[in-house]
Amino acid sequence: MIDSRIPYYFAVGGSDEYARVYDIRKCHWAASKDSDQPVNTFCPHHLIGSKNVHITGLAYSKSSELLVSYNDDLIYLFEKNSSFDSLPSSAACEDPKNLQETRVYSGHRNAKTVKGVNFFGPDDEYVLSGSDCGHIFIWSKKEAKLVRLMVGDRHVVNQLEGHPHIPFLATCGIEKNVKIWTPLGSDTPPLPSNVKEVLYALS
Repeated sequence: MIDSRIPYYFAVGGSDEYARVYDIRKCHWAASKDSDQPVNTFCPHHLIGSKNVHITGLAYSKSSELLVSYNDDLIYLFEKNSSFDSLPSSAACEDPKNLQETRVYSGHRNAKTVKGVNFFGPDDEYVLSGSDCGHIFIWSKKEAKLVRLMVGDRHVVNQLEGHPHIPFLATCGIEKNVKIWTPLGSDTPPLPSNVKEVLYALS
């Protein structure tokens, strides 16, 4: 994922617990071995050293916040100044008191397939994720509070992408179609009456 605010920075996530940010200006085929070192490294401190988690989705906000979604875990929002100076080799390398508290978004389930994560709104006011239960989860970014829960697929919702200029949202999952969503009114609808059943079924 490329940081639109600093377009020579790109974030990479994969089969371990760390999201790494690289500077494209430092990446050269015939450069010294130090040129491939990340400029930032992000991980929730309780996941350092975990063997069973990996990153399935990344997204940058317009203010360079990095959103990271983990399989069998939660979604975390990292500020630029919450990274490690270098990649820690174990949890003991970092004092949790020195790490900035990250915002955490929970309630969805990310186990069956590879799920993306994204921001939504003119100022990235919301965080979006699909779920194994087929719902689209929408949280307020600032409060990390679930504000909307919509059925997006009969099985699993995988990817969500907002239009860059108008309030349209595209989603897709296991079904063979892409759905386009747009608001129809000015009133904020309440969460569905079965929200507790959905969240309980995922726990």
